[in-house]
Amino acid sequence: MIPAEAGRPSLADTLRTDARTAAKPQLAVVGATGTVGSVLLGILSERADIWGEIRLIDLPATGDDRSPVGRKLTVRGAEAEVVALSEEAFDGIDVAMFDVPDEVSAQWVPVAVSRGAVVIDNAGTFRLDPDVPLVVPEVNAHATRVRPRGIIANPHCATLSMIVALGALHAEYGLSELIVSSYQAVSGVGKAGVDTLRSQLSAVSGTELGHTPGDVRRAVGDTLGPFPAPIALNVVPWAGSFQEDGWSSEELSIRHESRKILGLPELPVTATCVRVPVITTHSLTVHARFENEVTVAGAHEILAAAPGVVLSDDPAEGEYPTPADVVGTDPTWVGRVRRSLDDPRALELFVCGDNLRKGAALNTAQIGELVAAELRG
Repeated sequence: MIPAEAGRPSLADTLRTDARTAAKPQLAVVGATGTVGSVLLGILSERADIWGEIRLIDLPATGDDRSPVGRKLTVRGAEAEVVALSEEAFDGIDVAMFDVPDEVSAQWVPVAVSRGAVVIDNAGTFRLDPDVPLVVPEVNAHATRVRPRGIIANPHCATLSMIVALGALHAEYGLSELIVSSYQAVSGVGKAGVDTLRSQLSAVSGTELGHTPGDVRRAVGDTLGPFPAPIALNVVPWAGSFQEDGWSSEELSIRHESRKILGLPELPVTATCVRVPVITTHSLTVHARFENEVTVAGAHEILAAAPGVVLSDDPAEGEYPTPADVVGTDPTWVGRVRRSLDDPRALELFVCGDNLRKGAALNTAQIGELVAAELRG
């Protein structure tokens, strides 16, 4: 046997490590250098070591942008080089996690599947496809096993910020109607949203703006970025793209995705999406009507025991979730639980969830763990 050099593993140790790695599913992260991709790499480093190789993939730069291809990023304590998105990049990959624009997803997800990967897609491309399960592991983990197209979709961040809590209540009381208003952080539209808010805050900081019509708009000038109105010192009652009859795409996403995840295709759902001057963490007010009579004590008991939920509800003591306290955490936080004054079968809730963690990257990682367990038998 050849002895190991001091401080270096022996050949036998290396072979054993390689064998253990080979027995684990091989993972690709597509969009690894993006906002959600960066959070996902951190989460993969924090959670159980279930993956073999983690291959980092991204799109080459367009225009004057610096290309992410060739960059070295750290995941699970080791450096990995970002490779260009191509058919060959998926060779040997068992699971591919995508966080890319819809048009890139539409083109490349089928390619990854054709190369043998199970794809978990964070874009909106396949969420409503009847042959693609839309999965929240705390609510419908079983759906991951039925994937005729080889794709599992990750829900929209606003839906994910509330659906874990609603799923737990639905299992007990039977949800019959849902009315929500979302207060969505600017990171929901990526780095451009965050940069725009910070730029506008600099423009209004230290001023007396906000007292006359249009003064904030004049101060921020042409730095509206991805928003149709100023976001500093303001709220914008719009998120997403324009759809029929004045609805936004994100409002309809909450409606359609809640129905699909809960298995309630006829559930009445109404949503109003509002963009607020918060960096990260979406909040929602929820009016949930059930088939059976509800109590606050019963709802508290269910929510306190629900996986992925934290109950923070003592308003007399100023205890309720806010984005500033929830950001960077994994659970859905729930407070302000009240029974409707006019309907003994309805509850009013306030929920907060980090839109980059459970709202995107964490849910993707959790789905991946379910698939990895299945692949390993």
